[in-house]
Amino acid sequence: MTTIAIILGSTRPGRHGEAVANWVLDRARERTDAQFDLVDLAQHHLPDIDEPVPPARGHYAHEHTKAWATTVARYDGYVIVTPEYNHGMPGALKNALDRVHPEWNNKAAGFVSYGWNGGVRAAEQLRLVMGSLQVADVTAQVALNMATDFRDRTEFAPADYQSAALTTLLDQVVAWSTALAPLRTRSYSNSLTR
Repeated sequence: MTTIAIILGSTRPGRHGEAVANWVLDRARERTDAQFDLVDLAQHHLPDIDEPVPPARGHYAHEHTKAWATTVARYDGYVIVTPEYNHGMPGALKNALDRVHPEWNNKAAGFVSYGWNGGVRAAEQLRLVMGSLQVADVTAQVALNMATDFRDRTEFAPADYQSAALTTLLDQVVAWSTALAPLRTRSYSNSLTR
């Protein structure tokens, strides 16, 4: 079965992302076409990149990087939940993306962003990074606005139409993750023969 990680990209204390990620997970687990797990960056304790070899080579020296590589490799696709900080993604998320490389390749990703403008600039920044990691990002996106999807700008209460947007995003992530499976198998086979 296709496996999708819902990556909670904020590690900030008091973050809104936990409620958002749990909403995504609850909706996703109603589906029968894939298995969904929550991957919370706050639980992975990744320091700033400290690997002596560029991540693209796939040779990791530190146990925290090896553990993260195993986590990333376990999934066929990703739904990344991200806030927008200063017109971009959080540093912890960028660090997690940059830390490993081949484990991301030939997979799919969708974005659930939140912020004052729906977090769209963080999602657009993610699209650039995903391309470099050989991850196919889907068109559908959920953009949650602090003024309309958070009661009193603090309590997460998504507008009704956001559920339909999330369904479309999940449909696309599952379909693309499944469609890219032959490329992942071929890439893995090629790495064994090198």
